[in-house]
Amino acid sequence: MTRTELIEKYNTSAPRYTSYPTVPFWKNDTFTEAQWKESFIRTYKNEKKLSLYIHLPFCESMCTFCACHKRITLNHQFEVPYIEAILREWQLYRNLLREIPVIEEIHLGGGTPSFFSPENLKDLIEGILSGSKISEKHEFSFEGHPNNTSEEHLKTLYDLGFRRVSFGVQDYDHTVQVAINRLQPFENVKKVTELARAIGYTSISHDLVYGLPFQNEEQFEKTIRKTIELSPDRLSLYSYAHVPWLKGNGQRGFDENNLPNAATKRALYELGRKIFEENGYYEIGMDHFARPTDSLFIASENGMLNRNFMGYTTTQSKCMLGLGVSAISDSWTALSQNTKSLDEYLHLTKNNIFPLLRGHIQSEEDLNLRNHIQNLMCRFETELSIDMLDNEQLNQLLALQQDDIITLQDNKIKVTPEGRAFIRNVCIVFDKYIRQTGSVTQNTFSKAI
Repeated sequence: MTRTELIEKYNTSAPRYTSYPTVPFWKNDTFTEAQWKESFIRTYKNEKKLSLYIHLPFCESMCTFCACHKRITLNHQFEVPYIEAILREWQLYRNLLREIPVIEEIHLGGGTPSFFSPENLKDLIEGILSGSKISEKHEFSFEGHPNNTSEEHLKTLYDLGFRRVSFGVQDYDHTVQVAINRLQPFENVKKVTELARAIGYTSISHDLVYGLPFQNEEQFEKTIRKTIELSPDRLSLYSYAHVPWLKGNGQRGFDENNLPNAATKRALYELGRKIFEENGYYEIGMDHFARPTDSLFIASENGMLNRNFMGYTTTQSKCMLGLGVSAISDSWTALSQNTKSLDEYLHLTKNNIFPLLRGHIQSEEDLNLRNHIQNLMCRFETELSIDMLDNEQLNQLLALQQDDIITLQDNKIKVTPEGRAFIRNVCIVFDKYIRQTGSVTQNTFSKAI
């Protein structure tokens, strides 16, 4: 079977598996706040360390490729009330733990974290760290917009312990930038990258997106080579997830006919991988590349790569707390998400109420399947007894082996180098919720390729 035929065969809707089960299959009707609290406390007591994801949802303009939960506004008066709400939510969890929390990881995501002033970000982080302990092996990171991340932003967060920053580049081509409403000259990216490096950041990442409207191999190669000029420590090459049906996202600003087809889209990734590898970057997990000196590469080599709602991480905490509107938390045995309404989030936290929207309590079967999916996503292999598989699963795996996507030997499943493009399809074999429904509806997940 040719590469094009494989892409056509496997380019079905599939989750990205930042969690298992994925959000659409959470059993919200059996989830209770009391169960979530119990799970969170139990996992923290066992782990004695905590990862924090802080969702800062504000953006000044709508990027039409983005499916994240955000609030478009030019009104910066939202900053202080929102930070105060996050700190109130943090205090609710502090009260649950009844001990000084040990923080291993902080990631500021969005939205646009650099929407906030350096002074307000300082107040936020100092409020989080006040009365907390910082793990010796901590990693603090934030997402910066090259157009508004200032030297003061970088210095302020560096002084608070941040050593990793990722800049959203997407594409340098002007036609693509107009289509996605993200006008961002190379000079801006160059400036903030050099500033971060001069200040002392040890891991600088650039995020590119392939599959955007009007992209083709010739123009995307220019973006890739411009990216290499700035020598980031790690790179993300994300597949554009076309999900215009999601409420509140802006993926309606261009004609779908302007999107590259599946084969062309995959060719963009293969082009990027080829050039990155020629320049000393190694493919890590799905969509990520890093130099041998970067912590992501080291974690991958040591079998310590982790994956959660923040994507791939180097920390191992099984207790991840999401703070802020729409933020998702993961205590390993339970999952929860905050309300998506900003007004409701502000109201609930002001009244010292946990701003939970929904959640899921993991069964033993969920956890077993989660381990296999985690192994596949992070290490491209997993071990299990073939006897544990039903006929349908075994036939699916045999078909994947026949297409040279995996190998099956001695109860070990290994994804081949050529099969990494289809890793989401491999994981679906172990997804009981998708298997129970018989298929994935078109308007549930983005395409796998």
